[in-house]
Amino acid sequence: MNISLEHLSRLARLALTEEEKSRYGNQLDNILQYVEKLNELDTTGIEPTSHVLSISNVTREDISRPSLCREDALMNAPDKTDAFYRVPKIIE
Repeated sequence: MNISLEHLSRLARLALTEEEKSRYGNQLDNILQYVEKLNELDTTGIEPTSHVLSISNVTREDISRPSLCREDALMNAPDKTDAFYRVPKIIE
């Protein structure tokens, strides 16, 4: 794979100094060499994965149950009217 640092920096819209080009060029070369080494591995029969461990959501059952009454819901509100939460006005 032949990727030039100038091409990548142009795509990323980065203005690199000569010192940065030298430093990042060496780092990019090292990364690409490592990727080439990984490409030598035989991955036949190995499924692609996005995570090494299986991930699943832990959720509770969706069971209908009674909710709070209005008085209990408003009990600890810092500012309220008889039936609603009162919030600061944000639109003038």
